[in-house]
Amino acid sequence: MSKGVISKDEDYSQWFNDLVIKSDMAEYSPVRGCMIIKPYGYSIWEKIQAVLDEMFKDTGHSNAYFPLLIPKSFFSKEASHVDGFAKECAVVTHYRLKNDGEGNIIVDEEAKLEEELIIRPTSETIIWNTYKGWIQSYRDLPILVNQWANVMRWEMRTRLFLRTSEFLWQEGHTAHATAEEAVAETEQMLNVYADFAENWMALPVVKGRKTANERFAGALDTYCIEALMQDGKALQAGTSHFLGQNFAKAFDVKFTNKENKIEHVWATSWGVSTRLIGALIMAHSDDAGLVLPPKLAPIQVVVVPIYKHQEELDNISAYVNSLKKELKAKGISVKFDNRDTHRPGAKFAEYELKGVPLRVAIGSRDMQNGTVELARRDTKTKETVNQEGLAQVIENLLEEIQQNIYKKAFDFRAENTTEVDTWDEFKHMLDEQPGFISAHWDGTSETEQKIKEETKATIRCIPLDNKQEEGKCIFTGKPSTQRVLFARAY
Repeated sequence: MSKGVISKDEDYSQWFNDLVIKSDMAEYSPVRGCMIIKPYGYSIWEKIQAVLDEMFKDTGHSNAYFPLLIPKSFFSKEASHVDGFAKECAVVTHYRLKNDGEGNIIVDEEAKLEEELIIRPTSETIIWNTYKGWIQSYRDLPILVNQWANVMRWEMRTRLFLRTSEFLWQEGHTAHATAEEAVAETEQMLNVYADFAENWMALPVVKGRKTANERFAGALDTYCIEALMQDGKALQAGTSHFLGQNFAKAFDVKFTNKENKIEHVWATSWGVSTRLIGALIMAHSDDAGLVLPPKLAPIQVVVVPIYKHQEELDNISAYVNSLKKELKAKGISVKFDNRDTHRPGAKFAEYELKGVPLRVAIGSRDMQNGTVELARRDTKTKETVNQEGLAQVIENLLEEIQQNIYKKAFDFRAENTTEVDTWDEFKHMLDEQPGFISAHWDGTSETEQKIKEETKATIRCIPLDNKQEEGKCIFTGKPSTQRVLFARAY
C-alpha cells in the first residue's frame, strides 16, 4: 500500500480520493463542488482530447465554440430539456459589483440583467438557435460540429473527476436532412466512443440503449457505453443522443429538401467528459497507486539512474540520452529522472504511485554488463534485459502492458456479470457480489422506478447485442422477451 493511500477493500471511496490527490492529479477548489486539475491530471485529459479529436475529424467533424452564457428564455422552448436540467442550472442575474463604502464588495442591485443568463449545463439550446441562421437548404446539411468546453451542473454530492459542478467535456451537435442520417450519426459516434474506451483506455464497455426513464432530456433515443468499476458499480462512460426534430421545432430550424418541400432538421448530440479520468482510475488502479494504460499515460517510460559519483551519472546519461532519442522516434514519452534531491527508492515509489507503465533502472554495474532492469507497473514484475535492442523491447512491452490491463478489466467484468431470474436472486447478488446483473424486465417505467427505489439499482442499458429470449420480469413476473443490464452506479 502506498503511503497515505487507504486500501480500496477498506474504503473504496476514500481510496479513490487518496489516489487522485496523492498522485497529484487534482485537488479541491475553494468553490464547493469544483476541482483544480493539476498538470499531471490535465496531461491525461490532453491525451484523451488529442485522440478523440482526431477520431472526430476522421469522421468528418469540425470544432467550433459557442458562448458559456445562455439566455434563460432559450430553455423554455424545449419543455422536456428544461425539466431535465432545471435543478442543476447556475443563474447569472447581475453584471456588476460595487464597493459599499465600508471596504466590502457587493452586488450592484442597479446592475440587474433584463434577462437572466444560464451558465451552460449543455449547449443544445444556444447551438440550435445559432443553426437557424446557418441552415436554409439541404445543401447546407449535414452540419457536423463539436466543441471542447466546460459546463456547469450544480451538484450537491460531488467527487473529484466523477461528479463535479464544473467539468470539462466535448459535445458534438449535428444537423441532418433525414432521420436515417441522424440515427446513423448517433450510432457511429457511439462506436467511436467504444473504440476509444477499449483500445485506448483499456476499458471494456457494453454498448446499449437507455430506457425512457434514463434518456437524455429532450432525446428520442439515447445510446451509451457502460463500464464496470472495481467496486462492482457501473459508470456511464459516454452517451450519444438521437434528438429527432425536437430542438429544430423548438427553435424553428427548417430547410428546403431536394423535393423543394420545407421540413424541420433532424438532430444528434453526443459527449464524454473528464469523468473518463475517474473511470481510468477506478477500473485499473490498486493500493500502490495509479495503473495507467500506456496509450494514455503522460509518462510511458521513466529512467532512474543509480550512481555514486558524477562520473558514473555522466556515463549513464550518455547512454540514456541515446535511448531517449530512439524511444521518442517511436512516439514513446520518456522521462529521465536524474534529480539528485531524491534517492532511487523514493523515485520508484513516486512513479509507482503515478502509474507510469514501465520503469527502467540503470546503474554502473548495468553499464558494465550492458543491461538494464525493467519494472512493469501492471504486474509489478522485474526483469534484467540487454541494452542492445532495448527500444524495440520497450515498445513491445508497452503494447503487452496495454493488452494485459484490458484483459484484466475484461476478465473482472466477466466474473462480475451474472444472469438472475428471480427477485430474491437479484437482491442477493446486489448485496453479495455487486456488478452487472442481466435480468428480465417487463418494459414499463413504473417497474423500473420501483426496482430503483427498493434497491438503488438502475437499468444501465438494453445491450445492443441482446439475444431475444422468453422470460419473466424479476419484479412483476410479467412476460419479457429480452434481458437488460442492471447495476448500482456512479
